[in-house]
Amino acid sequence: MKIALLQINPTVGDLSGNAALIADAAARARHAGADLAVTPELALVGYLPRDLLLSNSFIARAWQEVERLARDLAEGPPVLVGLPEENPSDEGRPLFNSAVLLKGGKVQQQFRKALLPTYDVFDEDRYFEPFHGAQVVDIAGTRVGISICEDIWNDRDFWKRRRYHHDPVEELVRVGAQVIVNLSASPFSVGKHKRREEMLSSMARKYGVPLVYVNQFGGNDDLVFDGRSCGFSAAGSPLARAASFEADVVVCDTTSTTSVGPAADLVAESEIWRALVLGTRDYARKCRFARVVLGLSGGIDSAITAAIAGEALGPQNVLGVLMPSPYSSQGSIDDSRELARNLGIETLTLPIEPAMRAMEGTLAEAFAGTTPDVTEENIQARIRGNLLMALSNKRGALLLTTGNKSELAVGYCTLYGDMSGGLGVIADVPKTMVYRVSRWLNDREGRTIIPEAVLTKAPSAELRPNQTDQDSLPPYDVLDDILQRHIERHEPAAAIVAAGFDASIVQRVLKLVRGAEFKRKQAAPGLKVTDRAFGTGWRMPIAARWEG
Repeated sequence: MKIALLQINPTVGDLSGNAALIADAAARARHAGADLAVTPELALVGYLPRDLLLSNSFIARAWQEVERLARDLAEGPPVLVGLPEENPSDEGRPLFNSAVLLKGGKVQQQFRKALLPTYDVFDEDRYFEPFHGAQVVDIAGTRVGISICEDIWNDRDFWKRRRYHHDPVEELVRVGAQVIVNLSASPFSVGKHKRREEMLSSMARKYGVPLVYVNQFGGNDDLVFDGRSCGFSAAGSPLARAASFEADVVVCDTTSTTSVGPAADLVAESEIWRALVLGTRDYARKCRFARVVLGLSGGIDSAITAAIAGEALGPQNVLGVLMPSPYSSQGSIDDSRELARNLGIETLTLPIEPAMRAMEGTLAEAFAGTTPDVTEENIQARIRGNLLMALSNKRGALLLTTGNKSELAVGYCTLYGDMSGGLGVIADVPKTMVYRVSRWLNDREGRTIIPEAVLTKAPSAELRPNQTDQDSLPPYDVLDDILQRHIERHEPAAAIVAAGFDASIVQRVLKLVRGAEFKRKQAAPGLKVTDRAFGTGWRMPIAARWEG
């Protein structure tokens, strides 16, 4: 049979807009001769609506919209559409995470998700009741088994440790499913898609049935979805692959014997760049911002953030603000201006020395008898934060923060200063990866985008004379390795030391991570690109004394 993968970019809560996206994609599926069209998980409401799901009127409106959509699609092939469904029982959670089959102008059948993730960014058990039992439907003479996202991530032969006690795919095959369809909203993280395809291929080959996977693309809050919908034959060979990080409608013929080519670009730097561009574009667009503003320091972080913003929104919609202090080097000022010329973005220069002197005068009596320290350095950052917020307000532009994951991890950032803003574009990108992506960008463009001086000079906040980041931090290659082990692999200090790291450095880094928790709770949302980000999936206590 021919199954159309409707890879769309829903906006959370935009019921009519999402319905229009589904209708347009379904029309393409009809023209392509599909026997069945499939949307991503919860496509009608966008993933994840979070506490919008607690609103009875929201659920009711979604069902009104899907019934209207069914009538609009009456002449085309059957369409599976994801949306929340009320649980009719007086026990359990109030909703099911469901898909409905639209056929002949009506909602014909419901299919419900069995496995509800509660790890990392997921909290589906808060809203949904798990369903038990295999769910199949006959379409075009084929018995199709329906699963939703997490339902396919529990194969006992692929994973060393399973999260759940039963396997919905195994149950579907047991009741005679000849094709498995999966509606997904699977967030991006670098390297994930390779594992995803290996899992899908292994599962199809294991059960000897074709498996079709439909994923959404786009950005919703801190999550980015990469699309890359795909289908695999009963032998585990790839039959179809949709585009990455963009809209697509692909028809997968489950009876085909022709294997499609290798997966699209999976280079880490390229994946991260495309995810950040898409996430920035969608965050701004879905929050109704057409323009952005950011500070340009002459450093690598603001440089790559400006480049991402220019690609996402167009250089004409990006304002870069230079805010030199008496400690800013001429090189940093020149580097910022060169970057802006390379990108074609507007710049504005606002020297902060007058504001620094005013603050010194205001605080002179209160600070009498003390010596300058980090307090005065933070005042500089907060002056800059105030200026950027003022420009954001006056121009109606989204302020982008430019801090990276390494800095956010150890608190090398200033509350209400450089942390001010509405979106942390590179908040989940380690410093060493920032350099890698920047060099990759220059290579991709075949010209200098990020100035060479920015790539080679020692990183510095330039808040005091001759300051460098390594005055107070380990070298970034060492720091990032320790952070990756601790944050993403959950390794304690002893295991990191056993891997060959200096014990005093490890203890100091982990202490900095713990001590910066209160800052991270007040940070702007950051786009997630690694397996574990400081966002909705990070749930550490602030007031705690664990020293592990």
